[in-house]
Amino acid sequence: MLNRVWIPSPNYSSRGGAGVRLIVLHTAEGARTIESLGGYFQGNVSASSHTGADDKPNTIGEYVRRENKAWTAADYNPAAVQIELCGFAAWTTQEWDQHPNMLANAAAWIAEEAAHYGIPITRLSPAQAQGSGRGVCQHADLGAGGGGHWDCGGGFPIDRVLDMARGDTPQLPEDTMAIAAYVNANGRDQIVVHLESGVVKTLYKVTEGPGAPGWKRRENNEFAWEELGKPGK
Repeated sequence: MLNRVWIPSPNYSSRGGAGVRLIVLHTAEGARTIESLGGYFQGNVSASSHTGADDKPNTIGEYVRRENKAWTAADYNPAAVQIELCGFAAWTTQEWDQHPNMLANAAAWIAEEAAHYGIPITRLSPAQAQGSGRGVCQHADLGAGGGGHWDCGGGFPIDRVLDMARGDTPQLPEDTMAIAAYVNANGRDQIVVHLESGVVKTLYKVTEGPGAPGWKRRENNEFAWEELGKPGK
């Protein structure tokens, strides 16, 4: 269960009887910690979010209770529960990959909200989000009715975050290369090398496909192995 740091915002109102069908992801576009984001939402800014996520492990900020309406997605506020990631919509996927705790916090929050409301952890198209769909979307998917924003941006790894929220094996970053550098007697093992700008960052050994019990990882080009269970955990 996530540790929720309560930083109450006065900027909220009643849902007016509306049911929650949307789990919405945003970027804060300035605040880099849940505390600074909470301080902003405590001001006279006519804006708030239910929660926020930064790089602290297994921790989010909570600013508005679920049962109330936060003010961050215009016409869709009554039907949404929402999180602000302390990042920027202009970030590339590689920049998001430098914030694994933030992505993990977002995934854990999605899982908790989905369980609470009985919402499927399914990525909605803009038409579904703006219609009557139940699932997860980004602020940009809400179009003009959501305020015309473009966050979380094209680089945000939403599919990987949803995989984590569902408990699936996370996808490796897009710049990962797989090579058959290791093959054991049964011929089913391989090493996956995670490269960033041509530098080996992480080595993974997988048996019979991603998510198998044989996943192991080691950092910094060392060839000793460390049990992880599955990548990203």
